[in-house]
Amino acid sequence: MHRCSCLGLLALAYGASLGIAHSYVSNINVDRLMYDGFHPPTPDLNPLAIGWYTAAFDQGYVNQTGFTTEEIICHRGSRNANAHALIQAGDRIHVQWNGWPISHKGPVMDYLASCGENQPCEKVDKNDLRFFKISELGLLDGANTTFGPGGLWATDLLIVNNNSWIVEIPPQIKPGFYVLRTEIIALHNASNAIGSQNYPQCLNIRIAGSGTVLPSGTLGRELYDPDEPSVHLDIYNGTLSTYRIPGPTVVSGVKAGTIPPLSHPLPTGPGATYVGTATTPVNAQATRTAIQTPSPFIR
Repeated sequence: MHRCSCLGLLALAYGASLGIAHSYVSNINVDRLMYDGFHPPTPDLNPLAIGWYTAAFDQGYVNQTGFTTEEIICHRGSRNANAHALIQAGDRIHVQWNGWPISHKGPVMDYLASCGENQPCEKVDKNDLRFFKISELGLLDGANTTFGPGGLWATDLLIVNNNSWIVEIPPQIKPGFYVLRTEIIALHNASNAIGSQNYPQCLNIRIAGSGTVLPSGTLGRELYDPDEPSVHLDIYNGTLSTYRIPGPTVVSGVKAGTIPPLSHPLPTGPGATYVGTATTPVNAQATRTAIQTPSPFIR
């Protein structure tokens, strides 16, 4: 059982979250630099965003009917992002969600999948990705109904933390190109036959460092069993004291059920993004091209 010392903050967050509908990852923040995710309301906002495109324009979810299909991999109708961010092994990534309703209680999980030896994720086939779990947090206190029925969950901490989550890239992970898959499972309707609501979000990153570990993973369509008890339960029956988080176990060397201290520093500016195996950021390349190629209207 986990304990939370942030109940006062949760009380403040409760009212603000009541009117929020579904959600998506709007950006990630690394070392105070922001990298765009995919924005369903404005899908053409940033063609060089690191977040994978999805057809979930309703900002909705995948239920059990999609667990064995490609929908569960990176969401409905997902397509590769066109760029990636450079991340150091050991970095802490702040994953910013576009709000989260407090009624949608459940676990928060994070995965990585290698895109292949020196193979950028912009072209990888999502059906070939094998994900290994690097972080998870679920039920904190099933008896705590201060903030509504259903107990206290990881999603409540996410709301308190400015609707953001923190995941640390394990320092031992081998350098290379990876898809970071972050996901929330909302369990408020899980007592219904297909009531589980999964919100998978994928982002392209390139991990730098000196690690040597590349864990084996699980194909996205095999991460979850549509019939497993963890997505078929009534969180409101008042007797829930433990909860087994769905999916594979967290990889060796990472302690399950722990997350870095929560914080949400405001980004100071955009982070540089890269395409393919290039070592020069896209924005720097564009600037250099503009400088080296004078406008024909300048005399």
